Amino acid sequence: MRNTRKNVRLAALADVHCTKTARGTLQPLFADVAAHADVMLLCGDLTDYGQPEEAQVLAHELAGAKIPVVAVLGNHDFESGKADEVSAIICEAGVDLLDGEVCEVLGIGFAGVKGFCGGFGQRQLSPWGEPAIKTFVHEAVEEALKLESALARLSTAQRVVLMHYSPVASTVEGEPREVYPFLGSSRLEEPLTHYPVTVVFHGHAHHGRPEGATRSGVPVYNVALPLLQQAYPERPGFRVLELPVAAPVTP
Repeated sequence: MRNTRKNVRLAALADVHCTKTARGTLQPLFADVAAHADVMLLCGDLTDYGQPEEAQVLAHELAGAKIPVVAVLGNHDFESGKADEVSAIICEAGVDLLDGEVCEVLGIGFAGVKGFCGGFGQRQLSPWGEPAIKTFVHEAVEEALKLESALARLSTAQRVVLMHYSPVASTVEGEPREVYPFLGSSRLEEPLTHYPVTVVFHGHAHHGRPEGATRSGVPVYNVALPLLQQAYPERPGFRVLELPVAAPVTP
C-alpha cells in the first residue's frame, strides 16, 4: 500500500478474547482505534476458545474500523484445534494475519509470529532429557526461526514486530514467578538483535508491565487489553505509536 504521508500512527492491542456473544461490544473499541490511528495491530488471543463462530463475530466487529489491520494468533486461538478455520475467517475479513510472513502497510514493514514459551535468560528451558522436553523447546526455536526469516525479507526502514508471547522478561514482571516460563521466551529476542527492529508489540501477560526493552534497546510494549485498562484507566485500551516513514533500506 503506497503512502504519501510522513508519519503513520499505529494502534496496538491484544487479548480481546472475542466470544460468541460479543457482537456489538467490540465495535466501539475498534471505532476508537480507527479514530486515533492509521493501522490497527492485534497481537493474539483474538478469540476466547478458538471457535470459528467467535472469529465470525470478530470479523463483524472489525468491519466498521475502515483501517488496515495486521494481526497474529495467540494461544487461545488454538484451544479448539480449529486455528486454520479461525485464520481463514479473519483473513476473509481483510486482516493481514501473519505467521512467519511479512507485509507492508503505508510504508511500514510488519513481521509477525505467535511465539511460544520456554522462559528467559539463563533460566530458559534447554532441549535436554525427555523427548517431550525437546519437542517443547523445538517449538520455541521454530517460532524464533520463523521470525528471523521474516525480518530478513523486510526492506523497509521501519520494521515492526507483532507476537503474542513476550521476547523479554521485563514486560511479564508482575505476573506470578511460577508462570514466567509460560509467558514467553528469550529465543524470540535473538532475531531482534540480528536485524534492525523499530518496535515490538506483544500480549498474553495480562498482569505484566506495559513497557520494556530488548538487550539491544529495542522498545517492547505489552499491549494486552486487560493490562492497558488497569494500568491506564483514563486512556483507551490500546497503545498508539507514531512512526516516520523513510525510504527503504537494504537488510
